[in-house]
Amino acid sequence: MNDKVEKLQATAAQQQKQIAQQQDQISQQQREIQILTVQLKEQAAQIQKVSAQLETRKAGPQVVLNNP
Repeated sequence: MNDKVEKLQATAAQQQKQIAQQQDQISQQQREIQILTVQLKEQAAQIQKVSAQLETRKAGPQVVLNNP
C-alpha cells in the first residue's frame, strides 16, 4: 500500500514539473507573439506610408516632352 502512495506521489510530482515547464513555454510563446504583433503593425504602417507616397506620385503632374 505504501509503495502505491509513493508511486502516485512521484507521478504527481512529475506531472507538476511538466505543467510548470509547459507554463514556461506558453509564457515564452506569448512574449514572442506580442513582439511579432508589434513588428507586424510597424510593417503595416510602413507599407501604408509607402503606398500613400506612391499614390501621390501617380496623381502628380506628368511632364510630356514634345521633341520635334
